[in-house]
Amino acid sequence: MKHVFVALLRGINVGKAKRVAMADLRALVETLGYGEVRTLLNSGNVVFSSTKADGAAAAKRIEKAIAEKLGVSSRVTVVTAAEIASAIEKNPHRKLATNPSRHLVAFFQDEGAVRSLAPVVKRKWAPEAIATSGRVAFLWCPDSILESPVFTELSRLAKDGVTTRNWATVEKLHALAGSIG
Repeated sequence: MKHVFVALLRGINVGKAKRVAMADLRALVETLGYGEVRTLLNSGNVVFSSTKADGAAAAKRIEKAIAEKLGVSSRVTVVTAAEIASAIEKNPHRKLATNPSRHLVAFFQDEGAVRSLAPVVKRKWAPEAIATSGRVAFLWCPDSILESPVFTELSRLAKDGVTTRNWATVEKLHALAGSIG
């Protein structure tokens, strides 16, 4: 049985640090035995298929290979194509978020970390907003992500166990995963 995954690399090609060519990343993931490997944008988004259903194991393998072969340290979170589809379907900020570049989806390595955000989710952040579902948190930062109190709090609590993508990227990842699903 074929499983479709999305690997999200944290902090790749942001600024001048941790530069990784997407062709090199695709080739690396292919050498690990994964199929139909495709990258999206230049920021560490890899869609691939596998005969194995263990996304956590894939994350560890990819993370280790990137460090050993490309000389870059980056946390890797792997989610299923179904988790991406669920995030799109369950988006609670669909009507509120009018700018996809300021509407973030935070992907966590495990649901336990998301549950630790319960006090943050209960707080009032207006005009910002945060909600959670499964291994994701949805953030609406209408003024600025870099100066967002809710984004700052999420980053403080989650540290490097989370990686974010804006809404437009999540929709593109969904489409790309669907094309090999």
